[in-house]
Amino acid sequence: MAGENQKPPLLKPFLLLLPLSLLFFILLHSRPSATSISFSPPISSASASSPFIRIRRVFPSYDEYLKLQLNKTLDPRLRQLWATRDWDRKVVVFSQIFSRLQLRHLLANSSRALCVGARLGQEVAALKKVGVVDSVGMDLVPSPPLVVKGDFHKQPFEPNSFDFEFSNVFDHALYPDRFVGEMERTLKPGGVAVIHVALHRRGDKYSANDLLGVDGLVGLFKQSDLVSTQKVDAFGLDTEVVLRKRS
Repeated sequence: MAGENQKPPLLKPFLLLLPLSLLFFILLHSRPSATSISFSPPISSASASSPFIRIRRVFPSYDEYLKLQLNKTLDPRLRQLWATRDWDRKVVVFSQIFSRLQLRHLLANSSRALCVGARLGQEVAALKKVGVVDSVGMDLVPSPPLVVKGDFHKQPFEPNSFDFEFSNVFDHALYPDRFVGEMERTLKPGGVAVIHVALHRRGDKYSANDLLGVDGLVGLFKQSDLVSTQKVDAFGLDTEVVLRKRS
């Protein structure tokens, strides 16, 4: 019979749709995951397995981590506090810290200086007050003219840009090795990094890691030598670590 050689009526549409379905499947699975981190590889063994650094939590995406950090940085109550009552007090204390570093010849008026995670820029104002005029801060939210926008996991500066870098936000680093790697990348040979940390103590809810020993921080510096560690009393942080990048 003539009808015996005809294909079922639904087969032709199915055969026409099959290539389109395959193309859609390929495109769907070739798209990058929404939870992937575009700029950074997974946490390295230096960060994740160090007995002296404990990563506080796992985020579903880097955007979720940034959202948590911005919740603090953009909090209007905190920003008002930082800009008013906190401002003078912190500028005075930071000025004393930087003056002491000047006396030790670790910071000079001619230094080009960067404050990492500077919020509204009290550290930068203090540097300028003690004579380090070429100073700038960096934070997720800019605060002109003292602070420019930048992520400490991927600083927006060229290699070998600074003679001096200061930070008191190491505990906020989700990737401690990347945080340190960026400081070393942007420091000039012979440049000095000064980091204030809290040891053996949990930070606030915005902290991403706990530092259980100075060796955990120092061990992340691959191009620098330890200059000194000492106790400080600096807004809840108790230890100052000073390193110099090898020439």
